[in-house]
Amino acid sequence: MMKRYAVILAAGQGTRMKSKLYKVLHPVCGKPMVQHVIDQVAKLGVEKTIAVVGFGAEQVKEQLGTQCEYALQEEQLGTAHAVMQAAPHLRGLEGVTIVVCGDTPLITAETMEALIRHHMAAQAKATVLTAIADDPAGYGRIVRNQAGHVEKIVEHKDASEQERNIREINTGTYCFDNETLFQALTKVTNHNAQGEYYLTDVIEIIKADGGIVSAYQAPSFEETIGVNDRIALAEAERIMRARICRQHMKNGVTIIDPASTYISAEAAIGCDTVIYPGTVIEGETVIGEDCVIGPNSEIKNCYIGHRTLIRHSVAHDSEIGSDVTIGPFAHIRPLSKIDDEVRIGNFVEVKKSTFGKGSKASHLSYIGDAQVGADVNLGCGSITVNYDGVHKYMTKIEDGAFIGCNVNLIAPVTVGQGAYVAAGSTITDDVPGHALAIARARQVNKENYADRLPGKKKS
Repeated sequence: MMKRYAVILAAGQGTRMKSKLYKVLHPVCGKPMVQHVIDQVAKLGVEKTIAVVGFGAEQVKEQLGTQCEYALQEEQLGTAHAVMQAAPHLRGLEGVTIVVCGDTPLITAETMEALIRHHMAAQAKATVLTAIADDPAGYGRIVRNQAGHVEKIVEHKDASEQERNIREINTGTYCFDNETLFQALTKVTNHNAQGEYYLTDVIEIIKADGGIVSAYQAPSFEETIGVNDRIALAEAERIMRARICRQHMKNGVTIIDPASTYISAEAAIGCDTVIYPGTVIEGETVIGEDCVIGPNSEIKNCYIGHRTLIRHSVAHDSEIGSDVTIGPFAHIRPLSKIDDEVRIGNFVEVKKSTFGKGSKASHLSYIGDAQVGADVNLGCGSITVNYDGVHKYMTKIEDGAFIGCNVNLIAPVTVGQGAYVAAGSTITDDVPGHALAIARARQVNKENYADRLPGKKKS
């Protein structure tokens, strides 16, 4: 099998984005654009992937790490000049090289694989990935000869009226014979109005040398969109979001309204789970089977078991078991572990805590820095007082304990197995197992007190 290489063009500053963030690092469905491209290229079985970086190079390297090699384009002198920077890595190697822009997050491995196979079947020296655009204004047009090969690529501003009627456009993704590519790059000049070296000139050089230049048409124009501004970024997000939802639905997930559901590219969801409108699922979240998520819930980097219900709630960076009910209006903060059959009710906040199997905090509680055992009942208004202004302390509530309403547990403190804490208590000392703790002032009733208040008429 012929060896494969890839060059990712990721050096453009992206001034039209009007952003402090390097263009190719802008996220689409939670993942930087260039990461989408790298992930798809990785499926092609390439020997080497070279990312050509420039402005913001260190940020790109921090994102991509060792997933590719790097070439630096210090000056932005055009697309051919960018590919030239990969010469030290690829010059003289036999095989095919795919060149793809780092701001095309929607391109798929399937399309790139088809491009490479078409290139090899046509015995071409270069193959252009094209697409049919409803409105081709601003794009280079593909002019084919009678054999169907590329006669030339005409930029919009240089096209005749007849050529402007052509709807097949150049997407900016190419496949080359690697040796031919780097030989042709040495012949590219910058004799144009912009003074730049254009990769499209390589096509003319290869044709002049007698090489075949072919074209492969992408299945959809949407897949080839390049993101140069916030408008295109939003469009790419919309398309990617619809693609992700469609794939989950094919896998057996019910999504009530895909248009109002946001799922990251990294999320995994089990079959027969139902996602209600307004739900945002971010990061590397894993959701099991037969769950109900939403409406209007935000889940990020969580592992969720089977048959769990989360309504109108937020959960981040936590592990949630099976047969759990959360919400409405609950907040599961990072580093929490909720075991099976737990109930976290309305307006309950859990932070960096564990809940044992079958435990309940049904409403209006804050449980932070706590170890809650199995079958514990936390009454309405239960609070773990974990912070003294300097340090955080741990509260331990052992299996089967019952915490009454409006109880303050002043950490560090332990409530023993099967113990009871009376409603309204403020607990500062450990409670032994199976004991009853009462820590509140004794009630005193003042007879006829109200009648003695100033201005109060006697009855």
